[in-house]
Amino acid sequence: KMAESAIFQSFLSCPVCAGTLKDPVSLSCSHNFCASCLHRFWQESGSKNCPVCRRRSSKESLSVNYTLKGLADSFAGRQAPEPSPWLQPEQKLIVVCSIHPDDPKYFCKDEQRAVCHMCEFTLHQNHKVVPIDQAINELKVLLRSDLKSLQDKRNLNMQAEKAYSDMAEHLKIQVLTTESQIRAEFSKLHQFLKEEEESRLAALRKEEEQKGLTINRFLSRIQEQISLLTDSIYAIEEDLRKTVLPFLSTYKATQSKARSQRSLPDPQVIPGVLVDVAKHLGNLSFRVWEKMKGKALFSPVILDPNTAHPSLYLSDDLTGVKCGETWQQLPDNPERNIKYANVFGSEGYSSGKHSWEVMVGDHPDWIIGLVKESFDRKRETFASAKFGVLVLVHRGGKYSNGAGKAVTVRRNLQRIRIHLDYEGGEVSFYNCEDRSLVCSHRDTFTEKLFPYFCIGKAGETSKLDTLVLLNGTALLGSVC
Repeated sequence: KMAESAIFQSFLSCPVCAGTLKDPVSLSCSHNFCASCLHRFWQESGSKNCPVCRRRSSKESLSVNYTLKGLADSFAGRQAPEPSPWLQPEQKLIVVCSIHPDDPKYFCKDEQRAVCHMCEFTLHQNHKVVPIDQAINELKVLLRSDLKSLQDKRNLNMQAEKAYSDMAEHLKIQVLTTESQIRAEFSKLHQFLKEEEESRLAALRKEEEQKGLTINRFLSRIQEQISLLTDSIYAIEEDLRKTVLPFLSTYKATQSKARSQRSLPDPQVIPGVLVDVAKHLGNLSFRVWEKMKGKALFSPVILDPNTAHPSLYLSDDLTGVKCGETWQQLPDNPERNIKYANVFGSEGYSSGKHSWEVMVGDHPDWIIGLVKESFDRKRETFASAKFGVLVLVHRGGKYSNGAGKAVTVRRNLQRIRIHLDYEGGEVSFYNCEDRSLVCSHRDTFTEKLFPYFCIGKAGETSKLDTLVLLNGTALLGSVC
């Protein structure tokens, strides 16, 4: 063991001071020295040669060999200062130099660490070394920047948390409301089917009654004929059993009655007295469906409540919207329009031709048309093609195309047809009364376009305050 210790001590000894290595540095020739001993030797000799083999060091700068330092410190029994008792368990004080435990005065930016001004300074002659106070200030500036970024990110996460919480609450309300509306719609359908069933059963019973009366009428006549014929047959059979004189006395009367009955027409079983089953059952489901279809109104544009501005109130069937006096408590989900009183259609178009009609009536403040999917729903924009909005505007009694160009009409528009030709890159607005073109927009479409509606308050003079979609036509009228 003593021999092993001697070998180990020889390996960990500095050839210059003969003591155990302190903050050892290694040269390219593999000889190790105390950092301070080597620097002192180089300063005295005026060259950077190895003190042992005299080879010139190829390293421009030297760093402490921390692996060797750990072995040397452990062998010599040197220990790092105990950490302060108020530090967290996972925090450990960095020991810059075990020989000079005072606070370091310099910081190497290249190695991003503090250096001992006594032992290591010459090792960093070619590095960017600055006073420790300057480095600390610069590092704190960077750390404050990181702190600000983390605080901003935390705020964003807190905002997202609130948004999700609001959406979770609104989701419950939506489910309850939608469930109630679904049940109401199916209740109407059930009522319709029940009434239709009762109507068709009543028609069957009525036919049964009518056909039964016909059968009974003919049956009564036939039964009366059978009774008369039976009486005549019996009279003839009685005469045939009589003797000569009694027979001759009744013969002519019996024969006359029999021959008068023989001349009566034979009974006929008329057709059409059974139930017309085919009429009642033939294509029953289809005929009921057709009748139901006539009562169900179709609209090509359904409003999306998740895009509606909080000031807009939608009807239960999502075919009507009006601008209210107060804002609703709605979550700020990504789809929702916050800056302006907009609502979009639920279906976007990325190909083909589409059209729908809008009855604007005398409403004084509206914008209708199409909007690109990338439209910014949260910030201030304008209803123009520059911001992805292709519209016809009516405001202040005047019409415009949303791009600052006035639109001239012969009379106030009442009913407007909007036509989209996606591949053709055109959105057109027509006056439905005379089919004349009001205005159009041309563009190259590369994303989805959604029907766009913006409606203001109607005012006291307007008869219509609500945008309604009915029978495939968008109307400005009252929500039922």
